[in-house]
Amino acid sequence: MLEKGGSHTTHHPSHSPPPPPPSPQPKTNKLTPSQHSPPVTLGWNHFLSAIRTQTTLPADVRELAICRVAVVNRAWYEWMHHAPLASAAGVTPAGMDVCKDPAPLVLEAGCPEGSGLTEKQWVVLCYADEMTRSVEVREETAERVRGEFGERGTVEVTATVSFRFFLLFFLGVFYVGSG
Repeated sequence: MLEKGGSHTTHHPSHSPPPPPPSPQPKTNKLTPSQHSPPVTLGWNHFLSAIRTQTTLPADVRELAICRVAVVNRAWYEWMHHAPLASAAGVTPAGMDVCKDPAPLVLEAGCPEGSGLTEKQWVVLCYADEMTRSVEVREETAERVRGEFGERGTVEVTATVSFRFFLLFFLGVFYVGSG
């Protein structure tokens, strides 16, 4: 989390990813591929806007889901953008450490002791982890998500995770900020 202290800003260590592996391909920091297809760009922007501003998901849940997709895919540029947003939305530093651990999460293991994660936060981390690793989600996990978020919330969590996964695939093909 970015903490303000006096006239300077400090960077919380939970947000520091490991260094990316060396890449043989040059990277670009522009979304130039999307500029070549205005209809795709328009649809992309509408969907992204809906995910970011028109769902009923609390910011902590949305940002944790996005951060977990980033961790599983080693998309540290996404982590660096969304981890501070998750922290600002109330996720504890210990909770961010749980999210940043690349090991698979197991819902039935329960929320790690001392993580400060709420049950909703733990459930969404496990759901995002399962979706990202195997596309399919176990029925037990899906039921827990429905129990925590209802039908609409389940659709919104699923759309959030799916869109971030799509975004990583799309940008990864064009080497935009990957690594």
